[in-house]
Amino acid sequence: MDDLKLPYVINEGDGAFYGPKIDFHLEDSIGRTWQCGTIQLDFQLPQRFDAEYIGEDGNKHRPIMIHRVLFGSIERFLGILIEHYAGKFPLWLSPVQVKVLSLSDKYIDYAKEIEATLKKEGLRCELDARAEKIGYKIRSARLERVPYMLIVGEKEAETGSVSVRGRDAGDLGNITIKKLLEVLREEGI
Repeated sequence: MDDLKLPYVINEGDGAFYGPKIDFHLEDSIGRTWQCGTIQLDFQLPQRFDAEYIGEDGNKHRPIMIHRVLFGSIERFLGILIEHYAGKFPLWLSPVQVKVLSLSDKYIDYAKEIEATLKKEGLRCELDARAEKIGYKIRSARLERVPYMLIVGEKEAETGSVSVRGRDAGDLGNITIKKLLEVLREEGI
Protein backbone atom coordinates (compact mmCIF):
# COMPACT_ATOMS: atom_id res chain seq x y z
CA MET A 1 0.00 0.00 0.00
CA ASP A 2 2.89 2.32 0.83
CA ASP A 3 4.65 1.50 -2.44
CA LEU A 4 1.48 2.31 -4.37
CA LYS A 5 1.01 5.50 -2.31
CA LEU A 6 -2.55 4.49 -1.44
CA PRO A 7 -4.09 5.98 1.69
CA TYR A 8 -5.13 3.47 4.35
CA VAL A 9 -6.10 3.19 8.00
CA ILE A 10 -4.84 0.47 10.31
CA ASN A 11 -7.73 -1.12 12.16
CA GLU A 12 -5.96 -2.98 14.99
CA GLY A 13 -7.48 -6.38 15.80
CA ASP A 14 -9.98 -6.37 12.92
CA GLY A 15 -8.52 -9.52 11.31
CA ALA A 16 -8.64 -11.60 14.49
CA PHE A 17 -10.14 -14.74 12.92
CA TYR A 18 -7.79 -14.89 9.96
CA GLY A 19 -4.71 -12.73 9.96
CA PRO A 20 -3.66 -9.48 8.34
CA LYS A 21 -6.14 -8.28 5.76
CA ILE A 22 -6.91 -5.40 3.47
CA ASP A 23 -10.52 -4.27 3.19
CA PHE A 24 -11.63 -2.09 0.30
CA HIS A 25 -14.38 0.42 1.00
CA LEU A 26 -16.54 2.01 -1.69
CA GLU A 27 -18.18 5.36 -1.17
CA ASP A 28 -21.76 5.74 -2.35
CA SER A 29 -23.47 8.79 -3.82
CA ILE A 30 -24.31 10.24 -0.39
CA GLY A 31 -20.88 9.71 1.15
CA ARG A 32 -21.40 6.46 3.07
CA THR A 33 -18.68 3.83 2.83
CA TRP A 34 -19.31 0.13 2.36
CA GLN A 35 -16.76 -2.63 2.82
CA CYS A 36 -16.80 -4.72 -0.33
CA GLY A 37 -13.56 -6.29 -1.54
CA THR A 38 -11.00 -7.88 0.74
CA ILE A 39 -7.69 -9.71 0.61
CA GLN A 40 -6.73 -11.60 3.74
CA LEU A 41 -4.24 -14.12 5.03
CA ASP A 42 -5.71 -17.23 6.66
CA PHE A 43 -3.59 -19.25 9.07
CA GLN A 44 -6.55 -21.21 10.49
CA LEU A 45 -7.99 -23.21 7.59
CA PRO A 46 -4.68 -24.75 6.44
CA GLN A 47 -4.22 -25.94 10.02
CA ARG A 48 -7.79 -27.26 10.30
CA PHE A 49 -7.49 -29.06 6.95
CA ASP A 50 -4.05 -30.33 7.93
CA ALA A 51 -2.81 -28.93 4.62
CA GLU A 52 0.88 -29.41 3.88
CA TYR A 53 3.33 -29.09 1.03
CA ILE A 54 6.89 -30.25 0.51
CA GLY A 55 9.28 -27.30 0.38
CA GLU A 56 12.52 -26.95 -1.52
CA ASP A 57 14.27 -28.24 1.57
CA GLY A 58 12.40 -31.56 1.27
CA ASN A 59 10.45 -30.98 4.51
CA LYS A 60 6.72 -30.61 5.10
CA HIS A 61 5.45 -27.07 5.61
CA ARG A 62 2.07 -25.56 6.44
CA PRO A 63 0.80 -23.16 3.73
CA ILE A 64 -0.92 -19.86 4.35
CA MET A 65 -4.17 -19.36 2.45
CA ILE A 66 -4.99 -16.09 0.77
CA HIS A 67 -8.69 -15.23 0.51
CA ARG A 68 -9.64 -12.70 -2.12
CA VAL A 69 -13.10 -11.25 -2.63
CA LEU A 70 -13.32 -8.61 -5.34
CA PHE A 71 -16.78 -7.18 -4.70
CA GLY A 72 -17.90 -8.59 -1.37
CA SER A 73 -21.42 -9.91 -1.68
CA ILE A 74 -22.62 -9.33 -5.21
CA GLU A 75 -25.97 -8.19 -3.80
CA ARG A 76 -24.33 -5.45 -1.71
CA PHE A 77 -22.17 -4.37 -4.62
CA LEU A 78 -25.14 -4.16 -7.00
CA GLY A 79 -27.18 -2.30 -4.38
CA ILE A 80 -24.39 0.28 -4.00
CA LEU A 81 -24.09 0.58 -7.77
CA ILE A 82 -27.84 1.07 -8.29
CA GLU A 83 -28.03 3.59 -5.48
CA HIS A 84 -24.93 5.45 -6.67
CA TYR A 85 -26.40 5.98 -10.13
CA ALA A 86 -29.99 6.33 -8.82
CA GLY A 87 -30.86 3.75 -11.47
CA LYS A 88 -29.52 6.01 -14.24
CA PHE A 89 -26.71 3.74 -15.35
CA PRO A 90 -24.17 4.99 -17.85
CA LEU A 91 -24.82 3.77 -21.38
CA TRP A 92 -22.30 0.90 -21.22
CA LEU A 93 -23.89 -0.50 -18.03
CA SER A 94 -27.57 0.12 -18.71
CA PRO A 95 -29.60 -3.11 -19.12
CA VAL A 96 -31.55 -1.48 -21.96
CA GLN A 97 -29.44 1.11 -23.77
CA VAL A 98 -31.91 2.20 -26.43
CA LYS A 99 -35.67 1.97 -26.77
CA VAL A 100 -37.26 2.34 -30.21
CA LEU A 101 -40.69 3.98 -30.02
CA SER A 102 -43.03 3.79 -33.00
CA LEU A 103 -45.52 6.63 -33.49
CA SER A 104 -48.16 4.23 -34.78
CA ASP A 105 -48.72 0.75 -36.22
CA LYS A 106 -47.83 2.08 -39.70
CA TYR A 107 -44.18 2.45 -38.70
CA ILE A 108 -43.63 -0.78 -36.79
CA ASP A 109 -41.78 -2.42 -39.70
CA TYR A 110 -39.32 0.49 -39.86
CA ALA A 111 -38.98 0.43 -36.06
CA LYS A 112 -38.18 -3.31 -36.23
CA GLU A 113 -35.49 -2.60 -38.85
CA ILE A 114 -33.92 -0.01 -36.53
CA GLU A 115 -34.08 -2.40 -33.60
CA ALA A 116 -32.46 -5.21 -35.64
CA THR A 117 -29.68 -2.89 -36.86
CA LEU A 118 -28.88 -1.74 -33.33
CA LYS A 119 -28.90 -5.30 -31.96
CA LYS A 120 -26.60 -6.38 -34.80
CA GLU A 121 -24.19 -3.65 -33.61
CA GLY A 122 -24.25 -5.14 -30.10
CA LEU A 123 -26.62 -2.69 -28.43
CA ARG A 124 -29.14 -3.78 -25.84
CA CYS A 125 -32.27 -2.50 -27.50
CA GLU A 126 -36.03 -2.93 -27.16
CA LEU A 127 -38.98 -1.94 -29.31
CA ASP A 128 -42.08 -0.36 -27.80
CA ALA A 129 -44.78 -1.05 -30.39
CA ARG A 130 -47.73 -0.69 -28.02
CA ALA A 131 -50.80 1.12 -29.28
CA GLU A 132 -50.20 4.03 -26.89
CA LYS A 133 -49.57 7.74 -27.38
CA ILE A 134 -45.92 8.67 -27.93
CA GLY A 135 -45.85 10.81 -24.77
CA TYR A 136 -46.83 7.77 -22.73
CA LYS A 137 -44.11 5.65 -24.36
CA ILE A 138 -41.49 8.34 -23.72
CA ARG A 139 -42.56 8.65 -20.09
CA SER A 140 -42.40 4.85 -19.65
CA ALA A 141 -38.88 4.70 -21.12
CA ARG A 142 -37.74 7.60 -18.90
CA LEU A 143 -39.15 5.87 -15.80
CA GLU A 144 -37.19 2.76 -16.83
CA ARG A 145 -34.09 5.03 -16.96
CA VAL A 146 -33.32 4.07 -20.58
CA PRO A 147 -30.47 6.33 -21.79
CA TYR A 148 -31.78 6.86 -25.34
CA MET A 149 -35.22 6.80 -26.94
CA LEU A 150 -35.58 6.70 -30.73
CA ILE A 151 -38.89 7.92 -32.07
CA VAL A 152 -39.85 6.72 -35.53
CA GLY A 153 -42.72 7.97 -37.63
CA GLU A 154 -43.47 8.99 -41.21
CA LYS A 155 -40.66 11.57 -41.57
CA GLU A 156 -38.05 9.22 -40.07
CA ALA A 157 -39.17 6.26 -42.24
CA GLU A 158 -38.97 8.41 -45.41
CA THR A 159 -35.50 9.80 -44.61
CA GLY A 160 -33.98 6.68 -43.01
CA SER A 161 -33.40 8.50 -39.74
CA VAL A 162 -34.59 8.57 -36.13
CA SER A 163 -35.65 11.32 -33.77
CA VAL A 164 -33.44 10.98 -30.68
CA ARG A 165 -34.30 11.81 -27.08
CA GLY A 166 -31.72 11.51 -24.34
CA ARG A 167 -32.76 10.43 -20.85
CA ASP A 168 -31.37 13.62 -19.35
CA ALA A 169 -30.72 15.86 -22.35
CA GLY A 170 -34.21 15.68 -23.88
CA ASP A 171 -34.74 16.21 -27.61
CA LEU A 172 -31.47 15.75 -29.51
CA GLY A 173 -32.96 16.11 -32.99
CA ASN A 174 -33.25 13.95 -36.05
CA ILE A 175 -30.18 11.95 -37.18
CA THR A 176 -29.26 8.94 -39.31
CA ILE A 177 -28.60 5.56 -37.73
CA LYS A 178 -24.97 5.79 -38.88
CA LYS A 179 -24.52 9.08 -37.01
CA LEU A 180 -26.37 7.68 -33.96
CA LEU A 181 -23.98 4.71 -33.82
CA GLU A 182 -21.00 7.10 -33.97
CA VAL A 183 -22.44 9.10 -31.04
CA LEU A 184 -23.11 5.95 -29.00
CA ARG A 185 -19.65 4.54 -29.68
CA GLU A 186 -18.08 7.81 -28.49
CA GLU A 187 -20.13 7.54 -25.31
CA GLY A 188 -18.93 3.99 -24.79
CA ILE A 189 -21.30 1.23 -25.84
